[in-house]
Amino acid sequence: MIIDCHGHYTTAPAAHTAWREEQVSAWKAGTTPPAYPSISDDEIRESIEGSQLRLMDERGIDLTLFSPRASAMAHHVGDAAVSLEWARRNNDLVHRVTTLYPDRFIGVCQLPQSPGEPIEGSIEELRRCVEELGFVGCNLNPDPSGGHWTSPALTDRSWYPFYEAMVSLDVPAMVHVSGSATPFFHATGAYYISADTTAFMQLIQGDLFTDLPDLRLVIPHGGGAVPYHWGRYRGLADMLGRPPVESNVMGNLFFDTCVYHQPGIDLLLDVIDTPNILFGSEMVGAVRGIDERTGHHYDDTRRYIEAAFEKGSLDDDARAAVFEHNVKRVYPRLAAALG
Repeated sequence: MIIDCHGHYTTAPAAHTAWREEQVSAWKAGTTPPAYPSISDDEIRESIEGSQLRLMDERGIDLTLFSPRASAMAHHVGDAAVSLEWARRNNDLVHRVTTLYPDRFIGVCQLPQSPGEPIEGSIEELRRCVEELGFVGCNLNPDPSGGHWTSPALTDRSWYPFYEAMVSLDVPAMVHVSGSATPFFHATGAYYISADTTAFMQLIQGDLFTDLPDLRLVIPHGGGAVPYHWGRYRGLADMLGRPPVESNVMGNLFFDTCVYHQPGIDLLLDVIDTPNILFGSEMVGAVRGIDERTGHHYDDTRRYIEAAFEKGSLDDDARAAVFEHNVKRVYPRLAAALG
């Protein structure tokens, strides 16, 4: 079975996106937003079958862990009430997708984070999505400010109440920022990758997994710059008097394969231990074009894994682990749902 751990509803119905614009405009004007529109099952089917589902079939992906569009979470826009309403609308829409296609999609939730607001405000929505909607994980934004980095490090104890809720529910979080609020960061080209790398360095500097040994986090986009600079981070841990990266961090941390060229995937597979790698494509997501050098879509990441397997970089067991077994281990509620 091939399970994509990283999918977003980037093709949500136009009425949903239009309502968001109206919600934000109403917040800026100090007025009440209009009622959320009625979106039919047929509209959802149309948004899915010609995009995500078609590409999953073409690329041989059996199941996708599906969450709201990451760049549109926009936790820096509006206040806590705006963020909560937007998160619930997004999560409910994803749940409808998983209900219509239960064998192909399973939910991962957006959180109602807001700059300066305590993370405890996101626990109720996490519980609702996991216990009532059957979601198997969440996307946790380490920087709800959109690039100004006003939040404490992920290892700060102010995050612990949320982590403890994750542990009690037995769900992991993908550490995923949203859209950029500053022109210094291109969202997907700079902000995402730098945030992934920043999160990893924060984890090296703290004792999060010593305090919470059952906590599991996924860093997307192949771990940002981390695998490419693996020696740097191992050396920094030593210089800072921290335990080795392998024992302090990697027992609880996982990277996906959202890396869009063969040398990058080869490096990831060579540097990072197989149990720490989850297949992901972020499809349809950050890069949608076709690579003129290969004739295939950049985000068809299954091809890169298969090519590595054919070259001998992965054996049969490692290939199965990356495509299926690792994600089931990291997302135990997924494994339970699949029986």
